[in-house]
Amino acid sequence: MKIYDISQEVFTCCVYPGDPSPERQVMMRIPEGAVCNLTAFRMCAHNGTHVDAPFHFINEGRTIDAVSLERFIGSAYVAEHSGEFSAADAEAILEKARAIDPEAAKRILVKGPAVVTEEAAAVFAKAGILLFGNESQTVGPEDAPMRVHLIMLGAEIVLLEGIRLGEVKEGIYLLNAAPLNLGGADGAPCRAVLMKL
Repeated sequence: MKIYDISQEVFTCCVYPGDPSPERQVMMRIPEGAVCNLTAFRMCAHNGTHVDAPFHFINEGRTIDAVSLERFIGSAYVAEHSGEFSAADAEAILEKARAIDPEAAKRILVKGPAVVTEEAAAVFAKAGILLFGNESQTVGPEDAPMRVHLIMLGAEIVLLEGIRLGEVKEGIYLLNAAPLNLGGADGAPCRAVLMKL
């Protein structure tokens, strides 16, 4: 079994413009006479590799602790794309994934600098996928992400943002992107991994 860590390191991670960056504070150090080394930290729920819950853009939507873990863990299909993601692109990827493994077609991860359009988001929403992941810090255009988020989160599609798929080839994998259990939160950081069985 080959394991791919598709997560960013937290303290050097990419941050969406305007969000606070992660901060590390060393509370105790063994070389200074402490009994152990101890780290505290502060971060935004959407720093680095993270998941969005519907509550992120929909005030009545599910918070991250209320989203079933089934959405974050299971077979996934990795596809490659660059540029705007059209409805035709979304349909083609879903068709290809379903032909190989219908279960994996429920979790789509996109490798490359892809930007999801409203039309593509509508295709994924209609298909009822469980999770969509991308390498950008946001799904949709960075300067106007709201509409795409509303379409996908409105369909209860979990968004896995800020993944790193550089070493991962197109195909079927087992995904584990379980988020931290942050009660009442709109999203959470996660340690996302892909496994090639």
